[in-house]
Order: sequence, then C-alpha cells, then structure tokens
Amino acid sequence: MNTKSAGLDRRFYRDADRALLGGVCAGLAGYLGFNLKVTRFLAFIAFLMAMPIAIIVYFAAVFLIPAASSRDNDIAGERRLARRSKRRRKRERAEVPIPSVSVEINRRCQILDERLVRLEKHVTSRRFQLEQELSRL
Repeated sequence: MNTKSAGLDRRFYRDADRALLGGVCAGLAGYLGFNLKVTRFLAFIAFLMAMPIAIIVYFAAVFLIPAASSRDNDIAGERRLARRSKRRRKRERAEVPIPSVSVEINRRCQILDERLVRLEKHVTSRRFQLEQELSRL
C-alpha cells in the first residue's frame, strides 16, 4: 500500500493498546507520527500551564474520540476488504451480459437444426442403407 492511500485511510483514534489514562496522547502520537514520550511530556506541560482548560479538553477528547486497539483495526480492515470484494463481485456480475430469452431460444434452435442436418445426411447416405441391409441378414 502506498503512502497516498495510507494517508487517506488514516483516522484519529485513541490508542487503547498504549494508553495510560485514556489513550489520547498515544492516539495523537500515532496519528501525527510523533514520539509517544514527547507527546505525553507536552501534554503534561499543557496541564501545568493551563490546568482547568487542559483537563476539560483532555476529558472531552476521551469521551468524544473513539478508542481503537490493534485488534479493532484488524477487524475493521477485514470488514473493509469484505466490502471491497463484495463490490468487485457485484461489478463482475454486472459486466457479464445476460442473454435474453429470445437469443437463448435462437441459439438452441440453431444447435438443433445442425443436429438435424447431420442426422438427415447420415440417414440418406449409402453407408446407412448398407448397414440396414446387413443388419436384416
């Protein structure tokens, strides 16, 4: 998977696997590509500088941002693949032309006509007559 498609698929979640309090710092570090320790240190500095606002923002993030673990990501990826394969199968079925009833009837009639022509050829041939006479003896 290239970086463009990975960037389009990326969403911000709280990281439940590496969480200490709520996983907000771990999720933010993973989303932005920062070091987790640096992100936690900056959050701690924010708590010291603006305690009430930082606590309100942090707890709002805990309640508003969905939590995800690596197991959840695997399940979501499987669901995404299942949806893609379902759409692909649907497209493939749509691309196969379904013959109409009249076309199918015409095709079967042509096959029967060809078989009848071969049968008439065989019955009217000299070999068939010879075989009939030999079978009567």
